[in-house]
Amino acid sequence: MDRIQTMEIFSRVAELGSFSRAAEQLSLPPATVTNAVQALEKHMGVRLLHRTTRKVTLTDEGITYLDRCTRLLAEFEDLDALFQRDHLNPRGVIRVDLPERLAHMVVIPALPDFFALYPNIQLKLSATDRFVDLVGEAVDCVVRVGPLSDSSLIARRIGSMEQINCAAKSYLDRCGRPQSLADLQNHVVVNYFSSRTGRELGWEYVDSGEPRFLKMSGIVSVNSSDAYLACCQAGLGLIQAPRLGLEALLASGVLEEVLPNFKPAPLPVSIVYAHNRHLSPRVRAFVDWVAKLLATRYA
Repeated sequence: MDRIQTMEIFSRVAELGSFSRAAEQLSLPPATVTNAVQALEKHMGVRLLHRTTRKVTLTDEGITYLDRCTRLLAEFEDLDALFQRDHLNPRGVIRVDLPERLAHMVVIPALPDFFALYPNIQLKLSATDRFVDLVGEAVDCVVRVGPLSDSSLIARRIGSMEQINCAAKSYLDRCGRPQSLADLQNHVVVNYFSSRTGRELGWEYVDSGEPRFLKMSGIVSVNSSDAYLACCQAGLGLIQAPRLGLEALLASGVLEEVLPNFKPAPLPVSIVYAHNRHLSPRVRAFVDWVAKLLATRYA
């Protein structure tokens, strides 16, 4: 095994804090990953990782080596890209995470266009509404909808999503159509809770340019955008959701918009990647492509 591959294996183990997870993501036998790190430590003459039955952490020497290793691997990748026969034809695997409905309705249908431009790139795409740890899960980039709280990440703002209040016609026929905020005391909502904190997000409206929140009752809480919409269609309560993707349901009368003068604030849409993760040519190609795709819808 050459030195560069050994460095790549060590970097992935250090990032994930696990030999087995690194082996899985690199598609290598676990023994190969373990032997590579042991050979590297023997060559360097120092222990780079502390190993316990529960976790793997860096030693002081490992921290120093990882920093230099990351920069060297980035330089090697740039060097490869510099002398590729086609500078516009990056290659390799990209790990991407997208919000569930955004992936299903916008990005995945457009992927044939992406692969037509970049036939030598492969995507490992996860589509979830949970909070993804970019470094811990070795994800190259994510698209996030909503405010960003992690200042250690680099965010490229694309635009924003208009949100509306709506409910199923069946629910509104049964419970009435609210005409004011005061009317909401006679209604229930489908609650959406954060998969990271477990906190319910609350019912939002904008007053004099500032977001306000109401305490609303509900009989069901979910943490998936698809489940959120499904509960709404089943007549389980009011929801607040991006207008894009609901047009057909609104046009058919299955859903109806309510309280249009008390909509929640638009949601920012951003592409995010770790500040210490080198943006390789293939990742940059995807970031630029998805930014252009989403900007046409959310600018």
